[in-house]
Amino acid sequence: MEHTWQNGYRDSERKAPELERESYDGIINYLEHGYPSSRVRWHCHEEYELHLIVATSGRLFVGDYIGEFSPGHLVLTGPRLPHNWISNVMPEGGVALRDMIVQFAHAPLAGAARVIPELRELLPLLERSSYGVEFFGMGAEAEQHLARIRATHGAERFAAFVQLMSKLARTANYRLLSSASLRSYDDDATLAKVNSVLNYITENYREPISAEMLAEQVGMSLSKFSRFFRKATGNSFTDFISRLRINKACQLLMDTDQYVSNVCYDVGFQNVANFNRRFLQVKGVTPKEFRRQADGRFGGIGGPERLDVASATHFSTT
Repeated sequence: MEHTWQNGYRDSERKAPELERESYDGIINYLEHGYPSSRVRWHCHEEYELHLIVATSGRLFVGDYIGEFSPGHLVLTGPRLPHNWISNVMPEGGVALRDMIVQFAHAPLAGAARVIPELRELLPLLERSSYGVEFFGMGAEAEQHLARIRATHGAERFAAFVQLMSKLARTANYRLLSSASLRSYDDDATLAKVNSVLNYITENYREPISAEMLAEQVGMSLSKFSRFFRKATGNSFTDFISRLRINKACQLLMDTDQYVSNVCYDVGFQNVANFNRRFLQVKGVTPKEFRRQADGRFGGIGGPERLDVASATHFSTT
């Protein structure tokens, strides 16, 4: 069944991001648009996207992240990471230019990096982009580079693109949006252990999982495994499991109409009070409020109120 939008309102309860397909010549593609625009929708695509907001303020949605944006807001999203920017403060009649965007595919850039060592500094940035990367204090400079990309073609355009990406790859003023990043390993044996542990967790997060069990699986003592896991993920084992379950819960809250209590148990939490408390700690809002805010990523109004007694459980203080 085809689903459409009329005047910003949903004609159904479809909540999956729209897969956008672009065709263009060359490695990079420059786009820009104002607001309102048909391009403003909950969507994803195969390309990386560097996205600068030059006008208006509002709310952004990147994966399971919900936050605020204003002029100068700069984000890099990776392939198939859903995203949308919804303006809520703007002049009457909208604006002619709100978004300056560069999209580029992985294969040509990765291939070039194999033969041009200077491009390899970009690869860690591309890895981070799978979770969405927000940059701070780079908006004005990025706008100048994007204007140059817009005005040029061929080698000159590519040079302007690489110069901008190099600056972003070197800055420490960024944060990940949708999830924590994993660190890279050159040692194949260590990488195999990391992948083994993470694969097990992602396949079994709904079930009880202990650090002791996984330590035995990779042949480590519990203390060594704890250090190994923190280095690999940037989180303690307990925090990682909790955050993974919260992120899975965010997906269910965004993409389904399940009651909060059902979501709680579906992602592996054992009681609703603990789920509500941990969700608030990680996301800054309750599950019910997250769902209400998430409905705004479509640019329409939120769905109907859900009567969910369990979601109103008072947070435990223990």
